[in-house]
Amino acid sequence: MKKKQNVIVRIIKWFTPWLQAVRLFNTLGKLMVFGFALGIILLALGLYWGLWIAPADYQQLDAFRIIYVHVPAAFLSMFVYVNVVVFAAVGLIWRIKYAHWAAYSAAGIGAWFTFLALFTGAVWGKPMWGTWWEWDARLTSE
Repeated sequence: MKKKQNVIVRIIKWFTPWLQAVRLFNTLGKLMVFGFALGIILLALGLYWGLWIAPADYQQLDAFRIIYVHVPAAFLSMFVYVNVVVFAAVGLIWRIKYAHWAAYSAAGIGAWFTFLALFTGAVWGKPMWGTWWEWDARLTSE
């Protein structure tokens, strides 16, 4: 049991200096360019495969392909808002300034994903239901 505690203490001692503001922002600044480039490449590949390569649905035909944008946008919007709540709670409970900064940054991203989910849902709903919006509770979880 004591050996396990020593390992945990060593991990905490190794991780703690990385939370210093200067070191954290320098490291994240260097990683941001790589993450942005990787994200753009993966986004382009996903859009290409989802909107051009994927076969048409047998009932919905080509209108089905918008689901490859709509569903991930809806999932990510809800996921980002859960993260906002978690970051805000961490900031309020443990008084960590970075948590408030992360919650503030994530809120704008969540708003854009929400807009994208609502817009693509309406675009998909028009040819499927004949209306831009349907107030059915099973369909409007966003």
